Amino acid sequence: MQMKMKLTAAAAIAALAGLASAQDLVVKIGHVAPMSGPQAHYGKDNENGARMAVEDLNTKGVTIGGKKAKFELLAEDDAADPKQGTAAAQKLCDAKVAGVVGHLNSGTTIPAAKIYNDCGIPHVTGAATNPSLTKPGYKTTYRIIANDNSLGAGLAFYAADKLKLKKVAIIDDRTAYGQGVADIFKKTAQSKGIQVVDSQFTNDKATDFMAILTAIKAKNPDGIFFGGMDTQGGPMLRQMEQLGLTNVKFFGGDGICTQKIIELAGGAKSLGNVVCAEGGASLDKMPGGAEWKKRYDAKYPGQFQVYSPYTYDATMLLADAMVRAKSIDPKVYIPFLQKSNYKGVTATIAFEPNGELKNPAMTLYTYTDGKKTPVN
Repeated sequence: MQMKMKLTAAAAIAALAGLASAQDLVVKIGHVAPMSGPQAHYGKDNENGARMAVEDLNTKGVTIGGKKAKFELLAEDDAADPKQGTAAAQKLCDAKVAGVVGHLNSGTTIPAAKIYNDCGIPHVTGAATNPSLTKPGYKTTYRIIANDNSLGAGLAFYAADKLKLKKVAIIDDRTAYGQGVADIFKKTAQSKGIQVVDSQFTNDKATDFMAILTAIKAKNPDGIFFGGMDTQGGPMLRQMEQLGLTNVKFFGGDGICTQKIIELAGGAKSLGNVVCAEGGASLDKMPGGAEWKKRYDAKYPGQFQVYSPYTYDATMLLADAMVRAKSIDPKVYIPFLQKSNYKGVTATIAFEPNGELKNPAMTLYTYTDGKKTPVN
């Protein structure tokens, strides 16, 4: 009899525990980035930032509408491919996630944005910088980093006003990101009186740039702008050195502004000629950057690249809007997301009506003695 009573009591406790668990809100947050292929180092860094935010939210014990929220990250790989990106977006829509962090590349984010809009799920990117992303005016699209209008123009102003360059050549990788940022640099440079002596293009899978660089060398430019990612930028720097282009400045946007490019450049002296731009302040000047980076490095040693502070903030931003709206239903919390004034690691995040970040910062970097260094 005593044994039976103990079993009954145990069953009751288990039932109550199950009831409490059932009353918790499960909040699914999607994340998409290239987790395979040559850009996987970016994708892993991005996912780490989002995952770190999910863990922090669960440790904190967030409540939404009076219920304890349990956050889960549903991570998808788009391999930096637009078709795979839209498939990943549809998969997250079908999974009824509450919101999405991503994508990394403009070429995947732009087509995915329509998928998210059609299924009514907000997505926040801290990496895709092509200005076309926000042109459709979707209420589901948000960017928490400066776009290419800021990055490309800022680099062109620096080339003209600070470095006093007279002639530049342009190379882009034909992606939405690479071509977009290169076009803005080109137009701004020309408006500043810099002569564009050559325009070439490659693709985001190429590794041999000798023919392109040989053609450019004949035009004797002071600088080369490359619109693309570090997986091409690193080999390009090595080949520039082989061709004797060691005194030519090498400009690029946030795609080349990584830790990985140091390794990919393979010790080429031309790394010292890099001037690259990132949307946002340098880590040391971000409101919570230095302390956050210590925690990140302890959790994910050697994996930091560029965007993880932004994917961390993007995840926290979604959660903040849900808390204020007292709902995880996108229809309910999107108006609260639009009116955000969130004090994040990267900045205080507030949006323009089109989903662009208000007052975005930008930082230029060089590589001094093999270390990424903000330009004063």
